[in-house]
Amino acid sequence: MKEFPPVTGDSVDREPALAGPRIAVILPCYNEAGAIVQTVEDFRRALPTADIYVFDNNSSDGSPELAAKAGAIVRRVRQQGKGHVVRRMFADVDADIYIMADGDATYEAAAAPKMVAAMLEDNLDMVVGCRRDEVEAAYRRGHRFGNWALTSLLKQLFGRSFTDILSGYRVFSRRFVKSFPVLSAGFEIETEISVHALELAMPVSEVMTAYGARPEGSVSKLSTYRDGFRILRTIITLYRIERPVLFFGIIAALLTALGLGLAAPLIVTYLQTGLVPRFPTAILVTGLMILATLSMMCGLILDTVVRGRREVRRLAYLAFRAPSDFALHR
Repeated sequence: MKEFPPVTGDSVDREPALAGPRIAVILPCYNEAGAIVQTVEDFRRALPTADIYVFDNNSSDGSPELAAKAGAIVRRVRQQGKGHVVRRMFADVDADIYIMADGDATYEAAAAPKMVAAMLEDNLDMVVGCRRDEVEAAYRRGHRFGNWALTSLLKQLFGRSFTDILSGYRVFSRRFVKSFPVLSAGFEIETEISVHALELAMPVSEVMTAYGARPEGSVSKLSTYRDGFRILRTIITLYRIERPVLFFGIIAALLTALGLGLAAPLIVTYLQTGLVPRFPTAILVTGLMILATLSMMCGLILDTVVRGRREVRRLAYLAFRAPSDFALHR
């Protein structure tokens, strides 16, 4: 994809592609009193005409009041977890282009016009802001390794992936947002978003953006091991749901291999003596082969169900106009 020059706040009004669509900046927030004002102000400078929403998730440090004073539209989400917040943001906000970032002032707000321009130029449904950490404290080594491992696993499971699947800085089209059934409850939501785009073969791209350390007084809510395990569990679950033939086929292959391994001595003994002295082992082998057959049949049946669901999701996605249509017709 072609490179887009940085777009400053003054040049946004002169950019015809950015003048048409309604742009909404949606920011999840949980106890970000030390950063939320700066985040809102940064996006206001980058996109003066955009509506900025802050969805507060039970903050106890006055974050929603600070966001409101900074000029943001504040909504409250009672169910705890980023996935619940994203579900409400996608359902409640009406716009043509959505810019999602975190409320901790770590993402480069100045890159938002460039990401929007990239979406309109190539008619994309999602642009991911790949993080380029400016300081070591911004992106801990454990999180960097976990991101690499999960990205590689996703590529192995689904054939292609993103450079930074855990980035919380993304630009979405309306048809992406309104066709995406949010199922996650926590920080694994970014993985689910990435898989949704890959499964429907949506046109997507990535833009390198700066990623800085949190302002003083702002504390990360991530847990390296807990959230990493949840994301890994989400990938395996989505693989089971989206690739049932391979998932259950692997289980069937393992059961078959185990059954054949146990049956080999029985077959040799039978050929030599005509007897089956270890009858319990023979019953176990029979049970393993039955389970292997049932597992494979489950995979084939579920594959048909998944295909039907994917067709329905694709039709829901096609019910909305492409991003560039808003710039041409508004």
